[in-house]
Amino acid sequence: MGNGKRHGCPSIPRINWVAPGGQLCDAARPGCIVYKQGDGRIGIHDWGLEFTAAGIVLQSELLLISRNRKAIAHFLPLLERSANFLDTRRDPKNNLFLAGPAANLLAPSYAGWHRPDGTYGKAYLAGLSITYIAALDRLIELEKLAGAPAKVRLYTRRCNLAKKGLPLLTTRDGYFIKSLDPDGVRHGVYGAAQHGYFATTPNMDAICFRVVDHAQAERIYAKIASIPGLRPYSFLIANYPSLDDMYTAPKGLWRFGEWVNGGAWSTCEARTIMAYYRLGKYEDARRSMEKLLTFARRFRMDNNLTDFGNAVYQPKQPINLTYDAFAPPAAFIRGLFEYQYGAKGLTLRPHIPPGITELEQLDPIRFGQKRLYLSTAGRGPITRVTANGRAWKFFNEKSIFLPYAKTPQVARIVISLGNGKLREIAPTPRPAAHEQAANQETPSWLKNLDAQAQRLRAFDHQLRTSGFGGSYEAAHAQLAVEAVKVIHERREMLAAGKLAPLPAVSQAAADRSYRDTAAKLIAGLAVALKSDGSSSDPLRQRIFRLYSQNRPGNQGSVKADASR
Repeated sequence: MGNGKRHGCPSIPRINWVAPGGQLCDAARPGCIVYKQGDGRIGIHDWGLEFTAAGIVLQSELLLISRNRKAIAHFLPLLERSANFLDTRRDPKNNLFLAGPAANLLAPSYAGWHRPDGTYGKAYLAGLSITYIAALDRLIELEKLAGAPAKVRLYTRRCNLAKKGLPLLTTRDGYFIKSLDPDGVRHGVYGAAQHGYFATTPNMDAICFRVVDHAQAERIYAKIASIPGLRPYSFLIANYPSLDDMYTAPKGLWRFGEWVNGGAWSTCEARTIMAYYRLGKYEDARRSMEKLLTFARRFRMDNNLTDFGNAVYQPKQPINLTYDAFAPPAAFIRGLFEYQYGAKGLTLRPHIPPGITELEQLDPIRFGQKRLYLSTAGRGPITRVTANGRAWKFFNEKSIFLPYAKTPQVARIVISLGNGKLREIAPTPRPAAHEQAANQETPSWLKNLDAQAQRLRAFDHQLRTSGFGGSYEAAHAQLAVEAVKVIHERREMLAAGKLAPLPAVSQAAADRSYRDTAAKLIAGLAVALKSDGSSSDPLRQRIFRLYSQNRPGNQGSVKADASR
């Protein structure tokens, strides 16, 4: 979201919404990095408190998924330092968190407290409380995994204190306001004469992260559904109507529907989709994905989206591709089972639309070093579960628990819903490696990629037969091979008229993006393997030797071919 400024020493995972600058913070906060939002009036901006909390959520989630002890040992002290820093902003009188201008996640749409003298100070930010609670929920599980009971007690106490403050940020209708000024003025009470907008992000985040119970989640959703202006084009915009409390007038970039004031954001929409799934609002999730596909088919995967979610931010580019834009489809998949990773294991909460009577996930879910293949049959509450054909007892009508120690290394989990009849589904075979279609000339650059992909197939085969099939290198090699395969598939579909061609300039840019992706994946694997060759770890050295055996003439590294 712009050029950022940060302070001090490394601590929190660096969040991609801002870029590092160079400003030092006061010495009272040693040993932690937080960022400033870099767009707007940077001089009055507070530190990026809510995206610090979001960073704890993201990194803790990754560590709970991987269960990598070495990574946990490295990151846990940094996450603790970040959480400790955030706790310094908790007011012990009300257990709310003070934050100044642009300290919110969708910064700089929040100006803090506009004091009577015209300056801007700190107010109680609802999104910070909610994201902080979500962060501590995950940090507590990490502390359990690390065997630190004293830290579990500490962060549990702090989490409970933060929850005690939430009623002060809640309206009679059950939804959250955006912020509360120290003098009692409430921002984000829909329909009020002053600051009478509805702020979506704290509310949908509270549902997505299970900060609120089911009853309050339903009340929040009911309020959103009652305001048509919040979803004029299927995506949920940041607020409705326009903000009247920014530190700048709502015009230009700041005008309503353009950017942080009523624009649509991919990452926010992803959390919204997760909230839809939790509440069984499947039609809302479907409409959101249908809208996203209108952008995807035109290679316009931009973020943020202007015109209230109906137009791209950079229309003059030949194509748009931001990794933020892949958050909604990821949520659309994750929401089906709402994976909740913890210290003892993984909880699955199936949210299968009633129109789907049988579902099979072809790609495995990561669970430490284990891989889970999930499928369902029927509709309704969970009635029976099997794992690799054997009855699984750790479930109730709403959820399934997979203790890490008891879950098979490769587990095919079959879930019966209602009267659905279980049938053990054999793994669906992956399509065979691409065979070049007849009567279609292959350009030299693609022949070169094909040759490199063939070597990577052989390398991957050797990794699997040598016991390294679950390694990073194997996954990277498989991804590179898939990237080359997709180029052929697209060429064949275009030739057969199964893909609608784009305008010439956009078509060329789209084609090049696939070509460059494959080439960079292949070249990137070579770089990664070079470090294996110089590693003191004999297993890493063995992987490097296997790779070297599959290079032409056993010389040099794989080189990306940018020729046309």
